[in-house]
Amino acid sequence: MVGDIGGTNARFGWLERPGDGLRSVRSYLAADHPTLLDAMRRYLAEEAKPAPRWCAIGIANPVVGDHVKMTNHHWSFSISAVQRELGLARFLVINDFTALALALPGLSPQELQQIGGGEAVPGAPRALIGPGTGLGVSGLLPAGAGHGLVPLDGEGGHVTLAPADDFESEVLGVLRRRYGHVSAERAVSGPGLVNLYQAVCSLQGAEAAPLSAAAISEAALNGRDAHCVTALELFCSFLGNVAGNLALTLGARGGVFVGGGIVPRLGPWFWRSRFRDRFEDKGRFRDYLRHIPAFVVEARDPALSGAAYALEVLPVRSCADA
Repeated sequence: MVGDIGGTNARFGWLERPGDGLRSVRSYLAADHPTLLDAMRRYLAEEAKPAPRWCAIGIANPVVGDHVKMTNHHWSFSISAVQRELGLARFLVINDFTALALALPGLSPQELQQIGGGEAVPGAPRALIGPGTGLGVSGLLPAGAGHGLVPLDGEGGHVTLAPADDFESEVLGVLRRRYGHVSAERAVSGPGLVNLYQAVCSLQGAEAAPLSAAAISEAALNGRDAHCVTALELFCSFLGNVAGNLALTLGARGGVFVGGGIVPRLGPWFWRSRFRDRFEDKGRFRDYLRHIPAFVVEARDPALSGAAYALEVLPVRSCADA
């Protein structure tokens, strides 16, 4: 059994044996279940599956030690307790973007949409970033001596967000007065898009409507609301800025991959946004970044595939196994 646990949705899938394709994929609203264990048991019951021998989940949260408390959802659990309750021989819990990073090498060209120019350098580091309920960040680094690629397990979505022009400074000023520290996730995520919309309305003397991130995106894509358009433009610009920083930090000449649940739904609007310009706009290193390709991940259930792959390749001592 494999899972992809975010702040909004919990997705599960099944593999009969290592190397098999995913089957019986289901998605549930996390808010509909008191605990992770309840969601897992519901999946097993509805799919008429026995208790699995092995299970791996990627979760939108740091995984340090046995106890996991989600940042963007109320679920809190003990890894060893869940393992005992389900009778698992192995229960692997890793960050959801670590799982997604492990899936990158297996993606086909048809599952990627390139934004801008550049060509990936074989064997070079790859960067991964993706806005959803939060902002996930990971990457793959070459291990050397033919040992493949090593996934990163970090919390890069909480780096300090920087402005690229005066208007962005004003927007971040609004967010700073509200939150104090303005992380990238405060702007580049579903809740972040709502924050941007409210900040734009405040700066332009308009009353913000009680809109969800999905409603703001829809109004912007259809051009129905100028404040929503500005908010989504800012969202894409900030994402490009953070992605460019990540590419420089990792030396990600193998490409920068944009996952998560928001960007793939923007389609051509995102391709025409300022994402790529902000990505490359790093002064003396513009030419360096110009040669790095960026891809939107449009694959179905890649994090589930990455979680399954993690069970095969990651040693017990490196992860949160019980």
